[in-house]
Amino acid sequence: MNSVLISGAGVAGPALAYWLRHYGFAPTVVERAPAPRAGGQAIDLRGTAREVARRMGVLDQVRAAHTGARGMAFVNAAGKRTSTMASDALGDSGGVIAELEILRGDLVRILHEATDSGVEYAFGDRITSLTQTDTGVRATFERAAPRTFDLVIGADGLHSGVRSLVFGPESRFAHDLGAYICVFGTTQRDDLDGWQLMHTVPGRTAGLYPLPGGEANAMFVFASPPLEHDRRDTAWQRNVVATTFADDGWEVPRLLGDLSQAPDFYFDRLSQIRMDSWSDGRVALLGDAAFCASPMAGNGTSMALVGAYVLAGELATAPDHTTAFRRYEEVMREYVRRCQKFALGGVDSLMPKSRMFIRMRDFSLRVVPHLPGGARLFGDLQKLASTVSLQDYRGRSLTSS
Repeated sequence: MNSVLISGAGVAGPALAYWLRHYGFAPTVVERAPAPRAGGQAIDLRGTAREVARRMGVLDQVRAAHTGARGMAFVNAAGKRTSTMASDALGDSGGVIAELEILRGDLVRILHEATDSGVEYAFGDRITSLTQTDTGVRATFERAAPRTFDLVIGADGLHSGVRSLVFGPESRFAHDLGAYICVFGTTQRDDLDGWQLMHTVPGRTAGLYPLPGGEANAMFVFASPPLEHDRRDTAWQRNVVATTFADDGWEVPRLLGDLSQAPDFYFDRLSQIRMDSWSDGRVALLGDAAFCASPMAGNGTSMALVGAYVLAGELATAPDHTTAFRRYEEVMREYVRRCQKFALGGVDSLMPKSRMFIRMRDFSLRVVPHLPGGARLFGDLQKLASTVSLQDYRGRSLTSS
């Protein structure tokens, strides 16, 4: 069991490739994009994921690329803060904002650099079919010639191609959260002083979060039934965001002015991926492809890093891939369950049904962190982020089955 094809060069894929190479495997990473994706939204490293980054030797680089986020504040239409939460308010892993936050593109760059030697990357290509046999998996590609691998891992995100090819259509596994999310870069140059600002009205929230260098990203989330559209039609997507938030106050009109020209526009349905099994024969899934909790969880990147460490370690020490895949699921299931459950509270907080709920949320944020046991009332993120205790995988099994 030597060759492993990984679909996806985001966070989960390169992290898995790093550990597989560490244990003597020969990983190949295929990615549809022509190069590592830059930019993207801010992501958090919490709890056990930080230990994984430390063991990879990249934690200092991650800390150096920290966005400088200090906390989150809700504001009213006039810009007055109605509640705040500092990043360290609820323990080392932070409250809603983790004290170790990094742009997704920066983490992708760091992980790619850590695997650039010894890992084969194939950018600008994708898997078109997978055929399993007793001894391997034959993969065909859009551009490259067919090849056979011992194992295939889908680490290709919420809309995973590997999952569709092997496990079935996305609709079988996607649990809809009843809302859309939009993120893009803005012309913001005001000093946010490290604070993410959020303005909520019933059913939707607009936000700004700081980036290094005085820049900022805008985020819009809004409750909505599924809207029929072409996922590649960004003009339609920009229009639905502009229409939905057209009458809102605060900085929303200015942010909507940036919307039409933003080159890094991201729009998607909020949903979770829930599967009874993350493997089928010699194919397994990792990260959002297997257990997306949605951006509302704030733990997607952490789950990807921890999952990559566990999956590679089990493949290196188990007698066969079947046992390794089973152990990987046993270790990760409770962590995933907790993260997905936690995300549901984020949906309620950012898309409240009434102004009364907004007032109660703001009151809770002002008062509860100062009460005994306040962290538990906010989901005890520190405990959640440390659900998995990392084993020290030392062995390496060359048994192929």
